[in-house]
Amino acid sequence: MNKAELIANIADKAEVSKAQAEKLLNATLSSINEGLTSDGNLTLVGFGTFSVVKRAARKGRNPQTGKTIKIPAKNVVKFKPGKNLKDAVN
Repeated sequence: MNKAELIANIADKAEVSKAQAEKLLNATLSSINEGLTSDGNLTLVGFGTFSVVKRAARKGRNPQTGKTIKIPAKNVVKFKPGKNLKDAVN
């Protein structure tokens, strides 16, 4: 499912226009971004938990040349699915 299909699905289920559904989706995604940047985690009970984790610097290898390279430290977003999501998928 891509973003356009998700917007159409939201519009159908919420009985709103596609334009309104797109505004709702964009507001939701923006709020998730703000929650992760300010608090470092966001929990949606039953759906899952988004968290920001610091990945340490490490050494890697360039597959084309075989040279060792330094990969810098960075923050990454992790997602742990909740029970309802796990049950729905299985």
